[in-house]
Amino acid sequence: MNAFIPQPVPSGTVVRSGPAIVFDRVSLVLGRTEVLSDVSLRGEPGTVHAIVGPNGGGKSSLIRCLLGQAPHTGAIAIDWPREPGRISYVPQALEFDRGLPMTVMDFLAALVANRPAFLSPKASVKAMILAALAEVGMEGKAGRRMGALSGGERQRVMMAQGLMPAPDLLVLDEPMAALDEAGARIFERLINVLKARGTTILWVEHDLAAVRRLAGRVTGLSRTVLFDGPPEAELTPERALALFSHRAGGAA
Repeated sequence: MNAFIPQPVPSGTVVRSGPAIVFDRVSLVLGRTEVLSDVSLRGEPGTVHAIVGPNGGGKSSLIRCLLGQAPHTGAIAIDWPREPGRISYVPQALEFDRGLPMTVMDFLAALVANRPAFLSPKASVKAMILAALAEVGMEGKAGRRMGALSGGERQRVMMAQGLMPAPDLLVLDEPMAALDEAGARIFERLINVLKARGTTILWVEHDLAAVRRLAGRVTGLSRTVLFDGPPEAELTPERALALFSHRAGGAA
């Protein structure tokens, strides 16, 4: 495995290695609740595609459908340009027993190397983890117990695991929710580096200002697609107000 070490990409050398993502009339019913209804959208290769909408609008449910974690009708396709590549997922929050005597290094080694946490990682895996932690400003916290981290620090750890190895498709479910200002700056830098390298990014987010800065396309979702297009055209004050006052019939 090679550590992910972002470097500036020279102008004109972008390689779109990431896949397209296609949702075709995706619907999801849980019990008697229609969570998603006829959702169709396309994330283009090597772009940042943001999904925004109210709480309960079905954003996270759409991600679960993509990851195969929720039954649905309709079709979802990941269209790779060549052979299938690396998919990474960063959830909104990490739930775990804070009493476990597990360090950041233990946690990431168990995820990356698929080895029990009590086994020391190989030198190559340890080097990769330290490099990824450095990219999220956590290089000094590798020996810290996971339960002692703040919510923002835990989110940075999850960002680090999403970089090992460098993904071709990165799926983000409100990763900025727990980040402080410094963490948000690190996140934005990483998104820009990954975008320049041709990574496809599907990003659920509530911070519309960040979406305007970073995304190439945005979809407004509240059970069904309300709008889809460039952020500068779609995220007008009037449309944002209408979106977040929309009564959603689903679940987050």
